[in-house]
Amino acid sequence: MIRVLLADDQRLVRAAFAMLIESADDMEVVGEAGTGLEAVALARSERADLIVMDIRMPELDGIGATRLVAADEDLAGVKVLVLTTFDTDDHVVEALRAGASGFLVKDIKPADLLTAIRTVAAGDSLLSPGPTALLIARALSAPQAPGTGGPEGLSDREREVLVHVARGLNNSEIAEVLGLSPLTAKTHVSRIMGKLGVRDRVQLVIIAYESGMVSPGGA
Repeated sequence: MIRVLLADDQRLVRAAFAMLIESADDMEVVGEAGTGLEAVALARSERADLIVMDIRMPELDGIGATRLVAADEDLAGVKVLVLTTFDTDDHVVEALRAGASGFLVKDIKPADLLTAIRTVAAGDSLLSPGPTALLIARALSAPQAPGTGGPEGLSDREREVLVHVARGLNNSEIAEVLGLSPLTAKTHVSRIMGKLGVRDRVQLVIIAYESGMVSPGGA
């Protein structure tokens, strides 16, 4: 059972999401928060697996709350899906840098929301070659030093895999492009995460752009 925490300052939004999530057999809502501080506190007390986190909230916004979750060792297994009104919201990139595993637009189709929760709860990032990658590329057009360290210590194969991750390919697609087995591709991705000290694929994409391995509008 996937334990989901809803964090949004609009009660109507929380109620709608809660009704949808509770209709699924494999997930349940374990708490609702109207502020970022409440979200962090409830994540600890209710042992949530995943937080659906709005960006704009009082007291502490979703970005700050995501950063606290990512920095808390006791919440190491908690995933964050950020909610935004528009898929061009520059704050999304700040949330991804803070440790979110992906983002959702609030007008997402009900079935897609459930699929997204399952995807991220399973340890994958909600990352597609389209809006997410384009948003990151635009926001990182002026590079800044990555906080987790660059890819200098990666092997040639790992750097190659990282480039394909940044392009939005999943493990099976990377395996096909590089002539590897899906398990080997998954192992490479896991090792890259370990070497760079990041939580998920979204963080890998950010590092790839910040380090110049992938450039906005190109590869």
